Amino acid sequence: MNISFENKVALVTGAGSGLGLATAKAFAESGASVVLADWHDKSVRAAAAELTARGHKAVAIRCDVADDAQVEAMVAQTVATFGCLDAAYNNAGVQNVLTETADSPRDDYERVMAINLRGVWSCMKFELQQMREQGSGAIVNCSSLGGLIGGARRGTYHAAKHGVIGFTKSAALEYATRGIRVNAVCPGMIQTPMSDQMIAEGQGEELDAMLKTYVPMKRLGRPEEIADAVLWLCSSAASYVTGQSLSVDGGFIMR
Repeated sequence: MNISFENKVALVTGAGSGLGLATAKAFAESGASVVLADWHDKSVRAAAAELTARGHKAVAIRCDVADDAQVEAMVAQTVATFGCLDAAYNNAGVQNVLTETADSPRDDYERVMAINLRGVWSCMKFELQQMREQGSGAIVNCSSLGGLIGGARRGTYHAAKHGVIGFTKSAALEYATRGIRVNAVCPGMIQTPMSDQMIAEGQGEELDAMLKTYVPMKRLGRPEEIADAVLWLCSSAASYVTGQSLSVDGGFIMR
């Protein structure tokens, strides 16, 4: 299936690396004008510059999704630059400090919730305001395999990602008759800078054991495989799909 986003505008948060970068590239290669947003200014500007050099329409915006004012400005700048907002992938996220719940630091809880849950809420809030005015649009929120199952020593992360699915379902119900679809993607074990960091912090053996035990395909996923799912959910090919949480995980959740 050839999915085209010609004459469409897409916004991707956490677009400086990993899943966000792969998805921003996929949108651009499918013809969309793309806004790449990330708190890491240098990486996101380099990514946008690379796309522009290849003939695509792309701009970079520095945005901390934990800051409502920055999120509102990000959406406003998107519309001011390209005229509308057709698709959004709310991807920005961080891992929690690996620890049992009894020992979980309050400041780490606040940090993870501010980015992974409140950040998604904030992005949806301002994206939906624009899409409601247009009477059209598609949003994909990045949950996780961790939004579908529990995880020892990862409670804060999993709680936030479960919350993303709740927001997704509720917003999908609110806008189902108004031309706006809201879905979530739940990546499994994907090779990204985040997974590289986890390995560098000593979690490599644990992740390898999970891969061998729980992933029927016996391999890590690629960021491009998440991007493909996001583009499909944002496209007219998924016009009758809303409120869903699509697990892209090599078969992990089947167990």
